[in-house]
Amino acid sequence: MQIIELNEANKAELKKTLEKRSTNHFADIEARVNDIIANVRENKDAALFDYSEKFDHYHLTSDNIRVTDDEIKAAVASVDPEFLRVLRKAADNIRNFHEKQRRLSWIDPQPDGTILGQKFTPLEIVGVYVPGGKAAYPSSLLMSVVTAKVAGVERIVMLTPPGQGGEVSRETLAAAYVAGVDEIYRVGGAQAIAAMAYGTESIPKVHKICGPGNIYVALAKKAVYGQVSIDSVAGPSEILVLADATADPKYVAADLLSQAEHDEMASAILVTTSAALAEKVSAEIDQMVPKLERKAIIEKSLEQFGFIFVAENMESAIAAVNDIASEHLEIITEDAMQVMTKVRNAGAIFVGPYSSEPLGDYFAGPNHILPTNGTAKFFSPLNVDDFVKKTSIISYSKEALERDYKDIMFFAKKEGLTAHANSIGVRFE
Repeated sequence: MQIIELNEANKAELKKTLEKRSTNHFADIEARVNDIIANVRENKDAALFDYSEKFDHYHLTSDNIRVTDDEIKAAVASVDPEFLRVLRKAADNIRNFHEKQRRLSWIDPQPDGTILGQKFTPLEIVGVYVPGGKAAYPSSLLMSVVTAKVAGVERIVMLTPPGQGGEVSRETLAAAYVAGVDEIYRVGGAQAIAAMAYGTESIPKVHKICGPGNIYVALAKKAVYGQVSIDSVAGPSEILVLADATADPKYVAADLLSQAEHDEMASAILVTTSAALAEKVSAEIDQMVPKLERKAIIEKSLEQFGFIFVAENMESAIAAVNDIASEHLEIITEDAMQVMTKVRNAGAIFVGPYSSEPLGDYFAGPNHILPTNGTAKFFSPLNVDDFVKKTSIISYSKEALERDYKDIMFFAKKEGLTAHANSIGVRFE
């Protein structure tokens, strides 16, 4: 990996490089995605069937589009029992963490007859996309579905691309069963997002779409946002490790590679105050990469978006961390918990040498659907609030309104909205 001095110029260059990974740089694909969405919106199931033949080489029909209960039961029965045990344990951890996020509706009555409050209502129907392709992610399915279930969502539908024989990954179906998915359809790609956003004869229109996918899926989610809610327009995965001389270079190298294997466009960055550690980590990476199964993907990822920055001191290192606002941040320093308190921008923070990023991906419980591409400066991880609507409650007695009605009318007239003023004033004529 490249070892670079951390300074303002190099940091600015890094941000330009990482920006190339965002959905704003795929205008040609965006045009194709928009055509797919328009076709599905207009032709519904017929468009889905055509795209299935074209992209998945599977003859999709209204009779086989939905995965049957028997298929799901067969998948659950055929997967490794140990995998099923781990799925259930991970789901329990996710459920326990997210149950602490639940909030209750509240009402605040006052003696003068004023009643203000807030009502929390779960979304009725949520769609979850689960990719196939280079890697299926049952873990992301758990993160979306279990969180939605904790929030109280009544109906969860899942769409995932079929294989050439129409089969769906057994592991994915087992995870869907454990998480509590209500309906599963074998549709993938941008057309799946369009189907959930607008509805077809077979697939219901949903109120929110969650789940990762390739650039076509990401751009489709971006395009339908507003028609439905989405979790985020997620970019390729990214990790930033903040380390000092006390860090074990083998741990740091392994953690950087854990994200580089996701995708050729994944980003892996080390920011360290130790030039010696930088050299050792680079050497460890050179030794580890040839032994890994996804070697080709990792090499491409590191070539394009893998960097090691050496900072003059911890203050400048932390400033860079906050400026980059990585999806995953690991802190492996002598005083890691103290350093953590100075971090403002990160999707998830992993503190200490035994809190490697895959702990969050699979098992700890906090959500691993996280803001990417610097959006951790203003977005949060997927959480229970993402599946709940908040509605304001307002009730005034005549006595309470009489106290304030002249001020309200004055305000309305200042905005030139005399009908607003009148709707208050008529009550006191």
